[in-house]
Amino acid sequence: MELKDAIQNRASVRKFTEEGVIIDDLKEMVRRAGLAPSENNHQPWRFIAITNKAILEKLANTVSQKISSIPSLESKRAYLVKSQMEMSATFFKRAPSVIAMVMTHSETIWEKGINIPQEELKKMHNYPDLQSAGAAIQNILLSAVEFNYGACWMSSPLTAKEELEEILGIQEPWGLTAFIAIGKYDVEARQSNKKAFEDIFELIT
Repeated sequence: MELKDAIQNRASVRKFTEEGVIIDDLKEMVRRAGLAPSENNHQPWRFIAITNKAILEKLANTVSQKISSIPSLESKRAYLVKSQMEMSATFFKRAPSVIAMVMTHSETIWEKGINIPQEELKKMHNYPDLQSAGAAIQNILLSAVEFNYGACWMSSPLTAKEELEEILGIQEPWGLTAFIAIGKYDVEARQSNKKAFEDIFELIT
């Protein structure tokens, strides 16, 4: 498959069939994720592939419980918003596989010579670790398309970040960064409407 086709055909898939994901395909997706650029080539990531249904169910239930405990406004609209939030954060339990991305802080050259708190430096550089995470995850998403799978990049499960880390045995200095749900799908996947090219491009010469 041409790269441009994978980019054009990529869509966020949230409904999957029962068909499993080939383990070698998961491994290759992660291998390609590891080729993504990162600040100072620190490669601050690891990837945990989860195919165990009981564990996925436990993770999703944990997220549901955490969302239920969040205070909300007393209104029908607030109830609907919270219900939608729970659905969008837990549908991964129906996916044949989930890749959990974990990352550690990458010390930059700047930190060795500039007396600025680490968090302030991250903010100054617009969070390069998260930018690196996005590059690696995009490699997984496009590879999934090439292998004829659907996938969805998820951050909403991190509502229960600490609890999920405990279940998955993730310990410092590592921290859970994102989930990617992956599987076969039987409904045509379509990209949501994207902005027109004229609305996103500017040329300065």
